[in-house]
Amino acid sequence: MTASLIGKKIGMSRYFTSTGNNIPVTVIQVGPCAVTQVKTLSTDGYCAVQLGFEEIKPRRSTMAGIGHDAKAGSAPQRVHREFRCANDAEVGEFTLGQSLTVSALDGIKFVDVIGTSKGKGFAGAMKRYNFKGLCASHGTERKHRSPGSIGSHGTDRGHGAKIKKGKKMPGRMGNEQVTIRSLDVVSIDAEKNLLLVKGPVPGANEGFLFIRAATRLYKPKARAQAGK
Repeated sequence: MTASLIGKKIGMSRYFTSTGNNIPVTVIQVGPCAVTQVKTLSTDGYCAVQLGFEEIKPRRSTMAGIGHDAKAGSAPQRVHREFRCANDAEVGEFTLGQSLTVSALDGIKFVDVIGTSKGKGFAGAMKRYNFKGLCASHGTERKHRSPGSIGSHGTDRGHGAKIKKGKKMPGRMGNEQVTIRSLDVVSIDAEKNLLLVKGPVPGANEGFLFIRAATRLYKPKARAQAGK
């Protein structure tokens, strides 16, 4: 089974292939990740492996966190994340205290990267949802960036006149979990634990990411992953 890993976004750069092509890439420091807990169906009700990333000083952790990581024989970890396994047999491939590096992704051509997007604060509907806005011709008075009427969305018979949930209106933009699927793995540097993926990934530099093998692939990428 291919392990999922925790990493840190270093920044963006460019990668030149042997033919001279210039590929925009994001550099991610992946691992080493310590296996801090192994969950089985009999003990926890589901199968999963918990990982820890980036050692920290004990005073920057909690007593519970220090004790939890100490059971795995590791120092307190800054970030914990787990990935599900199908059964106890897959969980059995991992042992408590085991160290996982970027080498666990060898042979994987496409990955999903999960992170927290940059927070943009309170934003209007045009910026938040890419609305077109109203016409800028004569007669439009101070309504150019308005999201439009919402009155017709408040008539819900039997449930009051509240606006439906999910209505696109101004509000907080960003600062939410985002998954970028099926990114090309350009290069892996096992010595420095670096992973280079094509294109951008969510979040700011130094932000933490969760990297896993791609779970949904279009036919061309599925054939490439299968080596056909």
